[in-house]
Amino acid sequence: MGDSWHIDINCDVGEGVGNERELLPLISSCSIACGGHAGNEKSMRETIRLAMRHRVKIGAHPAYPDRQNFGRISMDISRDALSKSIHEQLTTFTSILKEENAILHHIKPHGALYNDLAKDEALCNTFLKSIAMYKSGSVLYVPFGSLIEQMATIEGFGVKREAFADRNYDNQLHLVSRKFSDAVLTEPTKVLNHLKMMVTEKKVRTAEGNLISIQADTYCIHGDTPDALKILTYISQKLPELNITTTK
Repeated sequence: MGDSWHIDINCDVGEGVGNERELLPLISSCSIACGGHAGNEKSMRETIRLAMRHRVKIGAHPAYPDRQNFGRISMDISRDALSKSIHEQLTTFTSILKEENAILHHIKPHGALYNDLAKDEALCNTFLKSIAMYKSGSVLYVPFGSLIEQMATIEGFGVKREAFADRNYDNQLHLVSRKFSDAVLTEPTKVLNHLKMMVTEKKVRTAEGNLISIQADTYCIHGDTPDALKILTYISQKLPELNITTTK
């Protein structure tokens, strides 16, 4: 019969691309922009409703309050201002969830905030305090082997380690900067091979060509990648042939 694997595939959505109706049937969890880098109450509500319709687990996707740069540049912001923004983003999002009788499954920081939390202890402290009230009812999506994974676990948060099916890694297991042309994988066959190795061998081939160990509980394909729908359609057809299924 051979080995088989059940995985979670997530997408970042509600970011203004407008492809949620096509993407959500193909994934098992989603992280919805909640006003920091993108999104507003209308987009949050519409995406939450779509997620419920397709039985997709719902997450909040807070970010640095920097819509101009889509939250993808590290921001010089006071800890108090950041904490206030994260609190406001999540309060808005969870209020809509409550109105829609939906459940918060996870919280996943976005972009530069996600990357900075992997290595900045003071930032981790600020962020974890900002979301402490959601600790008992949801989990945190974090990079494997990161500082935020360690600190969140110590603080009693449930965590799910995340790997990126559509991004290249370097030898330090950091995502290759988007400044470089090989940062994002857009060819569906390459994404499938990348994902297959991470799932079945628990390794990732880096941009430098080395094999590095990686552990993941959820795998992301960015909803704003131009070929996101093409990629998800292809891998959803091919994964069962590899005895890999997504679990909703």
